Amino acid sequence: MNSLLSLSNDLASAVEHAARAIVTVNARPRLPSTGVHWRPGIVVTADHTVRTDEEVTITRPDGRTAPAALAGRDPGTDLAVLRITDADLPLADVADPAALKVGQMVLALGYGPRASWGVVSALGGRWRTWRGGEIDQLVRLDLTLYPGFSGGPLIDVAGRVVGISTSGLSRQHELAIPASTVTRVAAELCESGRVSRGFLGVGLHAVRLPEAARRSTTGGSEIGLIVVSLEPDGPAARAGLLLGDVLVAIDGQPVTGADDLQATVASRRAGSALAATVLRGGTPVDIAITLGERPSRRR
Repeated sequence: MNSLLSLSNDLASAVEHAARAIVTVNARPRLPSTGVHWRPGIVVTADHTVRTDEEVTITRPDGRTAPAALAGRDPGTDLAVLRITDADLPLADVADPAALKVGQMVLALGYGPRASWGVVSALGGRWRTWRGGEIDQLVRLDLTLYPGFSGGPLIDVAGRVVGISTSGLSRQHELAIPASTVTRVAAELCESGRVSRGFLGVGLHAVRLPEAARRSTTGGSEIGLIVVSLEPDGPAARAGLLLGDVLVAIDGQPVTGADDLQATVASRRAGSALAATVLRGGTPVDIAITLGERPSRRR
């Protein structure tokens, strides 16, 4: 009984410690979301919960409401940054997420505060979201993210923030964006208002290549990517890519699939060059493509 009481008190203390840096983010109709005072004057939250660029406010733990300005958003990692002027709001106690282990107890917090208790169910390496953002570490959770919890902190039993919880990156799993990714993306958003990622502007479909093509152009790869659509005046179209071209190599390396190509493109900044090899009427053609910037999707 004493051990359970001690654990219960420790968890309550962890919530109390972390809640000092938690704010309510009022940026969508009806349901607020949660934000974390990450560094002086900077609140991070989940991008999918910020439905307006103007008239955003935050509510402090003491109930006072203050204006906030949207500094930038990155749908790729589901992060948004707000600027505030509250100098006396405590900062989050951020920990290194690399110390996380599967099975460790964690708590997801929402404004209020509210808490959901569970464990780290799985960890993995770097991964790319369906929106093209790169996350430093996969952090999968076995707990419930209640409405409004997205953008709130995931904390360890000492009340230190190891990530930002979100329901916007997966429909099947509860995930957290590790603190290292949050810090990196927040810095870029504060500097430029966006995260620059390369964009081809092309729709592709995998096709099996003839034996002759595999030997002559792709180092033995069995597939190519046929161009099925082109963004008008997009980077691929401007470079001369045509409908029906079959993309077989990028920078001299055979393509392995549309997802891998998307990851390669998204990892490069807009304005960088890409050397593409395509089959056009069975003949290899080299095309230099200057990547554009992935357009943001408005809500």
